[in-house]
Amino acid sequence: MTPDLLLTVAVGLAFVHFGIPLAYYYYLKKQWLNKPWNIKKDPGYKPEVSIIVPTYNEAGLIESKLDDLARQDYPRELLEIIVVDSASTDGTPEKVEEWARRNPELKLVLIREPARRGKAYALNQALKHATGDIIVVTDVDATWSSSNTLSNAVSWFSDPTVGAITCLKIPADKGLMSVEEGYREFYNIVRLPESKKHSTPVFHGELAAFRRALLEELGSFPTDIGADDSHTATRVALIGYRSIAVDNAWCVEKVPHKAYHAWRIRRAQHLVQHFAKTLRLLRRAPRGLKSIILVEAWLHLVNPWLLLASTLLLLYLAIKGSAPALALLALGAPLLMLKPFRTWVAAQTYLVIATLRNMWTKEIAWEKQEKR
Repeated sequence: MTPDLLLTVAVGLAFVHFGIPLAYYYYLKKQWLNKPWNIKKDPGYKPEVSIIVPTYNEAGLIESKLDDLARQDYPRELLEIIVVDSASTDGTPEKVEEWARRNPELKLVLIREPARRGKAYALNQALKHATGDIIVVTDVDATWSSSNTLSNAVSWFSDPTVGAITCLKIPADKGLMSVEEGYREFYNIVRLPESKKHSTPVFHGELAAFRRALLEELGSFPTDIGADDSHTATRVALIGYRSIAVDNAWCVEKVPHKAYHAWRIRRAQHLVQHFAKTLRLLRRAPRGLKSIILVEAWLHLVNPWLLLASTLLLLYLAIKGSAPALALLALGAPLLMLKPFRTWVAAQTYLVIATLRNMWTKEIAWEKQEKR
C-alpha cells in the first residue's frame, strides 16, 4: 500500500473506533436515559433474602462489611447472611465467628472451604445452604451507600419480569489520574439506559441479586470464567427475564492502593471471557437485548484492536517521514490531558492486554491486592 492509502486506513480505523462507542453512548443517553421504567415496582415487597459474602484473606475488612449489612433496614426475620470462606490464612473465619457472637439477632452461616477454587465455586457452595427467594452476592470491599440499599434493590423483584438486579457504583477514590472515576461516570450512564431498554450485560460484584429459582434453573454460577455475576445475569436475560442496573441502589467500591493496573486487567479479562461466551448464546436473545449484547461484545472484543492498529500504522508512517501521521500522533498527547480521553485509552489498553493474557490464564483465582 502507498503511504497515503495507509494513512487513510489508519484514520478510518480511528474513526470507527471512536465513532461507534460515541454513537452508542449518545443514543442511549438521548433515547433511554430519561425514559420511565417499564416496570411495576412495589416498594413494600419483602421476600426472604440470602446475602452471600465470599471471602479470602479479608480479616481487615470483613467486620466492617458485616456491619454494613447489619445496618440495612431489612426485616431481620427475612434475612440471612452466608459467609463462604475459601481457605483464608489470615484469620478471616475467626473474625466472622466473633462478629456473629456480638450480633446474635442476625442469622449468619459460615462455610469453610478446604481449598480456594475461585469465587463461583464458593458461591455455588453457599447456594446449597441458602433459604432465601432472592440471592444477593456482595464483595467484602464494597460499601452499600445507605441503610435502605437492600430494600431498594429487592423491591424491583416485585415485578415478575425482573430476574436480576445490580447496583450503580462510585469508586472510593479517583484512581490513577482520575481514570477510575472517569470510567465509572461513563459506564453508569451506559448501564442505566441499557437496563431501561431491556437489560445490561455487565453486573457488579458489589451488589448482584438474583431470583434463586432462576439460579437453580440455570445450574448455578459458571465456574469456567471469571465474570460469574455478569454472565449469570446475561443468561437470566437470555431466558426472557430482565437483568437491570437500578438507579436507587448505589455502592462504593474500594480501589487498590497497589497493583491498580493488575486489578483492572483482571477485570477486563473476565469481561472478555464473558462476552466471548455470550456470543455463542446470542440466537436465544429476546427482542431488545440482542443489539445491546452485539454492541457491548464489539466494544470489548473488537474495538480496542482498532485503536491499536491505527496507532501502530501512524507510528510506522511517522517513522517513514509522514508529516500528517506525526501530526495526528502529536494531537494525542494534549488530548490525554482530558479525563474522558485518557480514561477511554486506558480502558482500551487494559482490554488488549487482557485478551492476550487470557491465552495463558483466566485469573479465576488471583493474588489478593491491598486496597484502600
